[in-house]
Amino acid sequence: MSTELLNAEGLDGKLREMARALAEMAGGEPREAALIGIRTRGVIVAQRLQKILAAEHGLNLPLGILDITLYRDDLSTLDTHPIVRHTHLDFDVTDRLVILIDDVLYTGRTVRSALDEIIDFGRPRAIRLAVIVDRGGREYPIQPDYAAMTVQTNDRDVIKVCLDEVDGEEKVILTNRPEA
Repeated sequence: MSTELLNAEGLDGKLREMARALAEMAGGEPREAALIGIRTRGVIVAQRLQKILAAEHGLNLPLGILDITLYRDDLSTLDTHPIVRHTHLDFDVTDRLVILIDDVLYTGRTVRSALDEIIDFGRPRAIRLAVIVDRGGREYPIQPDYAAMTVQTNDRDVIKVCLDEVDGEEKVILTNRPEA
């Protein structure tokens, strides 16, 4: 059974609210801010936010893409040949306000991996985390600076942000993992 938490219109509205909050985060120094999306859905969300920020807030922020595969703490449990995609940061992160973007925050492990990778590229002034859904259940003390929505879940719940670019549809759903 699945429950639709947001439809396409609701998701678009949440992205616009998120862009407003990020514009405030960038504050008076937008030239010193940058967006970084975590592959895969975090990148798509970051690209959409970059467009909204430019069109509606006059902010033209650079966009970076992180592939955290090699930074994962469970790399040894993955396939013997994990797929590693390109990380693309064509700007210096040193002394910048980095706004890290992902679709769902759950355990904090993905974000911890992303933080490790960003630090390997330089020393940002600050890193802020923005997600569409904060579902609780942390294993690390990581909290979002902005969450478009908060949904309390249990270990069997799955939150999926469906995006046209990868899923062919737009919505946020809550489903249950089948019992083993």
